[in-house]
Amino acid sequence: MGIRAIGVVGNANKGHVVDNIAGLSEWARGKGLEVLLEKEAAVKLGARGYHGDELGSRADLVVTMGGDGTLLQAARIMRRSSVPILGVNMGTFGYLTVINLNEMFDALESVLAGDYRTESRMMLDVSVRDERGESFECCVLNDVVINRGNYSRLVDLETHVDGHYLTTYRADGLIISTPTGSTAYSLSAGGPIVLPVLNTILLNPICPHTLTNRPVILPDKALLKVMLWTREAGAIMSCDGQVTYNLKPGDVIDVRKSDCVTNLIVSPRRDYLQILRSKLGWGGSPTSTNRT
Repeated sequence: MGIRAIGVVGNANKGHVVDNIAGLSEWARGKGLEVLLEKEAAVKLGARGYHGDELGSRADLVVTMGGDGTLLQAARIMRRSSVPILGVNMGTFGYLTVINLNEMFDALESVLAGDYRTESRMMLDVSVRDERGESFECCVLNDVVINRGNYSRLVDLETHVDGHYLTTYRADGLIISTPTGSTAYSLSAGGPIVLPVLNTILLNPICPHTLTNRPVILPDKALLKVMLWTREAGAIMSCDGQVTYNLKPGDVIDVRKSDCVTNLIVSPRRDYLQILRSKLGWGGSPTSTNRT
């Protein structure tokens, strides 16, 4: 079955993005395709909007227009669907949105012809339960970050793996990341780059009090339990940098590999290592450098 309906998710707060969404919609309708706009973009264009589950059930392809943040939003929206996502980069920096705007229509023509490849990226399920029985749940593609927020003291995070005590991090916070998220906040905090084809979970403390606390890479089947112990009011938990939750002393955070995945359409012109070299400003190939 071919592609008959395209879902579109974009940063509706940026006028140029909305204009390009309108252009994409016109192009798609000219191809006889149904266009399904996510609700925020739809409001700007005066069209009908679709919520996450409805978008996932009706679209055969989802195009994101913006930066990596827009794609992360789409990944959560589409988490119960296997629909492939094509990320179009309209920001300044992106590891996930690998198709540039001037390549968009050529890339879409290839996708419509069935000439494309996807990568399945693992996601994490995070849940919080407190002493009052209240709970919070989220699914992330990049990372879960626990940090002290505006509080002045370090946070104490008692961490268990598969029911076994690992350590109590006394730090500014803790990043729990997928391989996809290893090039996000974790990289800035000194963590390793993990190729996304590897299904692993990365633990990376943020400015730990004990300098021997280093990043740890765990198997994807690991079950993490993090308990917040701190004398002050609590801490902040951020999911993919977009969904936040205020933690209180005694809260328990559970993190595990999700049954949901994100299917990303990869660039036909650049492989992952080329993208790394470009984004990180690494040098060229050995054949392009002079050797003595």
